[in-house]
Amino acid sequence: MTAPAIDGDTEIVRRSLTEPECFAALFDRHYAAIHGYASRRLGPTLADDVAAETFLIAFDRRGSYDASRADVRPWLYGIASNLIARQHRAEARQYRALARAAAPAADAGHADRVAGRLDAQAARGPLAKALRKLSRGDRDVLLLVAWADLGVQEAAEALGIPAGTARSRLHRARKKIRAALGGGFDLGEDTIR
Repeated sequence: MTAPAIDGDTEIVRRSLTEPECFAALFDRHYAAIHGYASRRLGPTLADDVAAETFLIAFDRRGSYDASRADVRPWLYGIASNLIARQHRAEARQYRALARAAAPAADAGHADRVAGRLDAQAARGPLAKALRKLSRGDRDVLLLVAWADLGVQEAAEALGIPAGTARSRLHRARKKIRAALGGGFDLGEDTIR
């Protein structure tokens, strides 16, 4: 169903209170701009979610919209900015928690496994710090390859970038991580697929 033609953002918000389908006109008018802003701030991977959630929140809060404001764009950008800030805070918290996580007690397993766990625990804090310092693009490729066990081509597809760009980002990320960890760790260069 096509949204009815309505002039003026404020009128759309007002009418959407009794005719919710009218809100689609605001979505049609402003989604591309909000998505573009989110994409520039977070990259294309998270922009879809942030843009969609912006309009869900706006729809839920349309009853409290200040009708003296003729243009809803500042309101929508404010919602989007808050969602973007929340995303950045969550990511920073995750890396800080990883950096300070206490080492679990070693189990009574094989000596090599214990030694490997101890090495990994020793690297956890510096690794989290190094991950936090990587650019978002480099970090995304590295983590998709390392944590999601994707190949470089799959990571490129996941991020919507060329495979060559993904390979460059992965190489750069591994080089920076290796330097931060003192060069003594295997970063899986032989696992590129």
